[in-house]
Amino acid sequence: MKTTDARFIPLPGYREYPPAEMLERARAFNLDIQRRRTVREFSDRAVPREVIEQCLLAAGSAPSGAALQPWQFVVVGDPAVKSRIRSEAEKEERAFYNGRAPQEWLDALAPLGTDEHKPFLEIAPWLIVIFEKTHSELDDGRRVKNYYVGQSTGIACGMLIAALHATGVATLTHTPSPMGFLNTILRRPKIERPFLLLVAGYPAPDARVPDIKRKPLDKIATFV
Repeated sequence: MKTTDARFIPLPGYREYPPAEMLERARAFNLDIQRRRTVREFSDRAVPREVIEQCLLAAGSAPSGAALQPWQFVVVGDPAVKSRIRSEAEKEERAFYNGRAPQEWLDALAPLGTDEHKPFLEIAPWLIVIFEKTHSELDDGRRVKNYYVGQSTGIACGMLIAALHATGVATLTHTPSPMGFLNTILRRPKIERPFLLLVAGYPAPDARVPDIKRKPLDKIATFV
């Protein structure tokens, strides 16, 4: 048997519920998360930093390959930095909508009414830029390669979006491509790759969203 330096503790905090309560909780969570919609029209009202911090801590509890947590959250509230990000993002988006994107992709986006203009990047109080990290620094100073980086970071982002929704903060996932300008503006090292730009804040009082339908269970899940 291979020896390891692993240290284990009793499972903390686990709660088991009776089946009826399990179902009640599942339904309640489903109903609440179904209210979540991607918002593109934001208010400039301030959202307390402490709220964002608690949601980031929740996201940081996500499972990850070898528990290395291969992500870095960079939270931007400085208006000047947000303005630079908008400028560079719109530059990439103009190229995307005017030649870079295949017509099939533009046709898929058409019902959402999106274009190269991204005012929400300056209006919303917070931009959370999530970077995926190719390597991690251990407590003893060693540098190790991260594994399952995309999967781990994606799970953390999902938990962050759910946590923000639970507090009443609306979000928008934004992925201008390429996103290398975020490393430059935010002075992030090369071992970090931009994964997602998450816009967070209150929706504008007159915010509207596309009239879309979500797929039913039999279209998204299979039981065998």
